Amino acid sequence: MKKNIGAQLALYPSPVVVIGAMVNNKPTWTLVAHLGTMAHSSVMISLSQAHYINKGIIENKKLSVNVVDESWLKKADLMGVKSGNKIDKSECFSYVIGENGAPIIENAKLSIECDVIDNYELDHFDNFICKILATYADESILNNNGKINYHVFKPALFEFPTYEYFVLGEKIGNCAKMN
Repeated sequence: MKKNIGAQLALYPSPVVVIGAMVNNKPTWTLVAHLGTMAHSSVMISLSQAHYINKGIIENKKLSVNVVDESWLKKADLMGVKSGNKIDKSECFSYVIGENGAPIIENAKLSIECDVIDNYELDHFDNFICKILATYADESILNNNGKINYHVFKPALFEFPTYEYFVLGEKIGNCAKMN
């Protein structure tokens, strides 16, 4: 029998990413696990309005989504602990500026560069609706068809109620071919 445990957000685990944006002509970074897919061309990034990075996202309408794997999880985690309101995070990562103007973390094996097309404010959160402009993938995580190979690339996952990190697990089936 199921028990009603209240109105809880129970869609975890979710990918761990570090968002990058320019604030006052310098890159800044923050750890995010509240994000989602919108259609096949867009993502939504949800950030508390208290975050320093929001200023740059609102002003420049550009951001990067840098997918975290275990190799740099410790450094990424620090981006969620230290506030850009208190410290300068511009030197925390080696970065390049993407073709569309957002800072991209060099160590991230997968980064997505986006334009912000809307901001839906809800419960003191900015929910940035972002159009994907470019996806940058390290060749080491691509298969022979140029697609991301998730048997090789294992993004970190975040589980909210326990504040634990996981990695992508084993394959359990093929979509639309289970019958």
